[in-house]
Amino acid sequence: MAQAPHDARVVIGLDVGTTAAKVSAFALGGGWRASADNEYPLQQPRPGWEEQEPEVMWRALHEGLVEIAEACGAAPVIGIGVSTALHGLIGLDAERRPITPLLTWADSRAAEQAMRLRGTELGRRLHRASGTPIHSMSHLTKLMWFAEEDAATAASVHWWVGLKDYILLQLTGELVTEVSHASGTGLLDVNTKDWNPEALEVTGVRREQLPPVRPTTEALPVRADLLAELGLPDGVRVVLGAGDGPLGNLGVGALEPGVVGLSLGTSGAVRMVTDRPYVDDAGKLFCYNLAEDAWVIGGAISNGGIVVRWGGDVFGVDFAAEPGGNPDGMLLDLARNIPIGAEGLISLPFLMAERAPLWNPTIPGAFLGVRRSHGREHFVRAAVEGVALMLSTVVDELDRVSPIRQIRATGGVFRSPVWREILAAALGRPLVVTDGADGTALGAAALALYGLCEAASLREALIMLGADPDAGSDELIPDPDDVAAYRAIRAQIPALLARYDEVRNLFS
Repeated sequence: MAQAPHDARVVIGLDVGTTAAKVSAFALGGGWRASADNEYPLQQPRPGWEEQEPEVMWRALHEGLVEIAEACGAAPVIGIGVSTALHGLIGLDAERRPITPLLTWADSRAAEQAMRLRGTELGRRLHRASGTPIHSMSHLTKLMWFAEEDAATAASVHWWVGLKDYILLQLTGELVTEVSHASGTGLLDVNTKDWNPEALEVTGVRREQLPPVRPTTEALPVRADLLAELGLPDGVRVVLGAGDGPLGNLGVGALEPGVVGLSLGTSGAVRMVTDRPYVDDAGKLFCYNLAEDAWVIGGAISNGGIVVRWGGDVFGVDFAAEPGGNPDGMLLDLARNIPIGAEGLISLPFLMAERAPLWNPTIPGAFLGVRRSHGREHFVRAAVEGVALMLSTVVDELDRVSPIRQIRATGGVFRSPVWREILAAALGRPLVVTDGADGTALGAAALALYGLCEAASLREALIMLGADPDAGSDELIPDPDDVAAYRAIRAQIPALLARYDEVRNLFS
């Protein structure tokens, strides 16, 4: 890893995600950057339980910090910005040590509690107050689950915190949260930017069991012993930062109404920035904070690139056996030769508890219209199209808020032309694929510059880090015939589902 120039000023962005902790350093003015990634496992002790060990995640992040601090050398580090995955819940004891695993966003053990609350007037009030849809991902429903199903553990918890709060505790020694992560818990009132008493009453959690809520741009000093360990100078501060989704929008330069940020990895999301909170009365969109005058609305799907990984496991065993075999890529190459619509095969790609825009974690996935002529390439094509069609329904909801003129996309899946072509046509809008290798970490670093008053705006902060908010691949304009074909497929799905009414009646 190349060392930073001695005369550079450096800001560090942390991105603690579902599969890995990324530490990235950026020289102001651009020209030098460095990244270190360390992975950790996602555990599934029971079906629907998706957990991680907080201490393991911190050790992975710490290793990356050590590596990047060495790469920075004598170049002064002016600050650190933090991003973590949203919705993760951890219980701490009185000494602030974890006594539960991290219940990740994908954990659906609280599905029953979520479904019971959904559709009620109380559920609608809580969604309007928080901007977080009623779903098993949220702290709200997970805390309800603990109260009902594991009261002994709940009674022993002194603090309930999120993943971001735990990471900030390790970095600074202080237990705080910030508005962005708090706005993803279902417990916040976005108007007061403080904990909602009605949500606390529903969960049985006391206010003093939750961290104080601070602005995303507030800064705290790094622990002196950690600075000494890393060899960083005294006075380096951590800007509290925001959630990975909002910071992903910042990282790709999708910062205004009409420009949508789309990220697609294991899961996927589409989001748009507004200058004030927007709560969708229909309950289909979330609303999370980015900065004082920036709120991110949109929807996340749980099933993105994972559908092809699943396809590789199920249909690509022979590809995996080949030397240097890449089952995902080989299957996608086969799927590219299948026409739009996979010759009548439709996928509802709900491999994990789905989120937007249905927010119903109990609906299982399905393939519809299966015929003998369908081979593995059809199933993979249909799975990718199913993901694209789900994302298109979220895009349509955002289009009602502000007409969309461009989608700025990031994610490893876009290395495949199959994903690019299908997404552009299914979304029916111009698509720009950005260099998102450091997207969320870049967003965290940019927010840190803004919070430390090194930049006058979020956009200026990106430019200071050598990132052009308007850069990306050439704009991909979908073929109108392909757009029409996907619209026709969407229109056919209700009738296809209705054909199964006879089967339902047969077994009723």
